[in-house]
Amino acid sequence: MSVASAVLEDSSLLSRLDRSLLPIERFMALLSGIAAFSLMFLAAYSVTGRELFEKPLLGYVDLIEILMPLIAIMGVSYVQRQGSHIRMDIIIGATRGRVLWFLELFTVVLILILMIALVWGSWAHFDRSFDCARPLCSRDSSIDISLPIWPSKFIVPMAFAVLCARLVLQATGYSRAFWLNLERPVAVPLIQSIAAQARAEAEALDNFK
Repeated sequence: MSVASAVLEDSSLLSRLDRSLLPIERFMALLSGIAAFSLMFLAAYSVTGRELFEKPLLGYVDLIEILMPLIAIMGVSYVQRQGSHIRMDIIIGATRGRVLWFLELFTVVLILILMIALVWGSWAHFDRSFDCARPLCSRDSSIDISLPIWPSKFIVPMAFAVLCARLVLQATGYSRAFWLNLERPVAVPLIQSIAAQARAEAEALDNFK
């Protein structure tokens, strides 16, 4: 279960941009969850059909191939916003002030450079697959039931582009925190103490009830 966000908000332009991007990230994360949930039903249907009727779901592997980018990539920007990716909190959490913000800015900029390269490469991969002069605008398709693959390939640069926008906002937030030596900047995930995490989890449980 997700806990309360550690991202602060105010009336600044940076915070408004952060809040404007958040609904898009939430919608993409919702699509990722729906895809993962639907995959369970597809697996149950395929196993039941094979065991009881000797007729598994046709194109099951093809459907997994189509759904996998939705499951694996669509929610990545939302997780980045919440600061829920794997992090070296033992090291980062021991720092304070400008040193902390510099380390956070350095890592975010490195990630941003990598993601820009991945957007470039994944878009080229999609472009090779997409051709509206062909049936279903597709130059390639899945093996069993010939589903066009370009929609799945398009998801990758689209999701990575949203992540790049999130990283630009976070880089701006960390730069501002470093320059002004802020204690609690907006639009960036703040490291929570164990007690704060426990309180956030308790609040999430109370809201769930």
